[in-house]
Amino acid sequence: MKKENVMDAFTRGAKEGWDVGIYSMLPNVLMAFVLIEFLKLLGILAILGKVFAPVMIVFGLPGESIMVLVSSFLSMGGGVGVVTSLVTSGILDEHQVTILLPAIFLMGSLMQYMGRCLGTSGVQTRFYPVMFAICFINAIVAMFIMKIFS
Repeated sequence: MKKENVMDAFTRGAKEGWDVGIYSMLPNVLMAFVLIEFLKLLGILAILGKVFAPVMIVFGLPGESIMVLVSSFLSMGGGVGVVTSLVTSGILDEHQVTILLPAIFLMGSLMQYMGRCLGTSGVQTRFYPVMFAICFINAIVAMFIMKIFS
């Protein structure tokens, strides 16, 4: 096996990173921006904000921030995109983003991982709810901790 020099390894890694960013992350972030704008235009985001306000206020967040958690469940990049869109819309501030970020990473992309990891490794589907619940509980605890210490 031929040993790869540092420049070739760097170039290969940069190309692979570019491919991940362009073909995996960017579509999710773009989808999140479009989703939030679509929901705002239809007035659905305001309705969701009112419906989920009592739940999200516990964490010091507006009701609209529920979309961050829903998007994160589907795609971590989508969750980050929703946060960015809500910040640029003036719905979230920096403190609220600090509360949400750990939750994005603790429960991010569960739907994708279910197929990619759990499905291919042969984990029985009866264990999925428990595994997802652990992620949700971790995210909730992290948001409480961030609310207290941020």
